[in-house]
Amino acid sequence: MKITYLRHSGFLVELEQVWLLFDYYRGEIPEFPKGKKGYVFVSHRHIDHFNKEIFSFLKKQNNITFVLSDDIWEKRIPEEAKEQTLLMKPEEERSVDDICIRTLRSTDEGVAFLVSAEGKTIYHAGDLNDWYWKEESEDWNQEMSANFRKYIEPLRDREIDAAFIPLDPRQEEYYTLGMDYFLELAKPEKVYPMHFWRKPEIIERWLEEHPQSQDRDRIVRITEEGELFDQ
Repeated sequence: MKITYLRHSGFLVELEQVWLLFDYYRGEIPEFPKGKKGYVFVSHRHIDHFNKEIFSFLKKQNNITFVLSDDIWEKRIPEEAKEQTLLMKPEEERSVDDICIRTLRSTDEGVAFLVSAEGKTIYHAGDLNDWYWKEESEDWNQEMSANFRKYIEPLRDREIDAAFIPLDPRQEEYYTLGMDYFLELAKPEKVYPMHFWRKPEIIERWLEEHPQSQDRDRIVRITEEGELFDQ
């Protein structure tokens, strides 16, 4: 499995028979692997997760399926892409070809994706995170944390090959909440931090603040856009 970090929350995952693109926003996309079916996932409609440019990929490759959160308006889907587009609501499970796709409800907009393909399990959180903000009331933040733990519960003890998890520096000292709970809950082989707003140093900060963590070796050090990881 080859994984390319694009930008923000965007990743390209290449397997033996298919490739999976998650939350393309900006960044240079490598040439799509020839002869492989493509699946393009969009977790929600926010501008930093959804770019209509994805539909132009059909000009380069026709065998692409678009899997979009149903909070994205249908009128934003070009006519030529509609037959190849699947809209998914939260807490839904669908099979497409030989791929199983399950959605989790987000604590923000849209969904998170749990994808099983070719014996691999891949989790992309989208904006499902423990969004604790100083400017919000304590009641609001406590409800946020409770909802986060409720929505992510389907991942309990789940073995995951690659997980893409927010690590957002805007949360200041609370940036670790979502990541730390996910690591307690699930059993990921590798975790790729994302949503760090072009500040990859937040990954090193997490590692420095967790010197005794048994999960340190699971955290992938992303340093630049376009970086390729062979897992």
